[in-house]
Amino acid sequence: MSDFHNLFDDGDSDDMNPHSAEWYDVEPENRQQQSIELKEVTIANVVEEIYYPAGHAQGRAESSMWVLLRDGRGREFKIVMLQELGRAILSAIRGETPDRPFTHDLMRNIIDKLGGTVDRVVIDDLWQDTYYAKLHLRVGERVIEVDARPSDAIAVGLRFKAPIYVAESVLQATQVEE
Repeated sequence: MSDFHNLFDDGDSDDMNPHSAEWYDVEPENRQQQSIELKEVTIANVVEEIYYPAGHAQGRAESSMWVLLRDGRGREFKIVMLQELGRAILSAIRGETPDRPFTHDLMRNIIDKLGGTVDRVVIDDLWQDTYYAKLHLRVGERVIEVDARPSDAIAVGLRFKAPIYVAESVLQATQVEE
């Protein structure tokens, strides 16, 4: 046994082996890649929601932003995000170009300069109320998959006019939850 294992081993029975799969929940990043059925979605709306939290001084508003995605069958779901990410998505939808590049514009510029493009955005998992996504970057014949928050992936993908896909399992899970 290693010194590290000895440090934390309490000598109990083997049925609680920390090296077994039952010992811990597998994080999404550690899961085996599965074949997934993808559905193309469009952005139906980007919403800034203003609300007045209970217990705050009267008139003090807070806000959140979310993007509403819809598939070809009319199924919808929303992804809540930080305000600046919502604004980055709105900026791309409107075709706005800032005087100086913001983060997602900078990413577009870097990918362009390296001779690449965004092939597609894929929202492929929903785990513990958190969505997971990947940007599929194309450089020549090579496609590189990059892990990203869905909001960032959408903001960058829109700048390349890339399609957005969602795993059927994610669509089904959001329909049950909402």
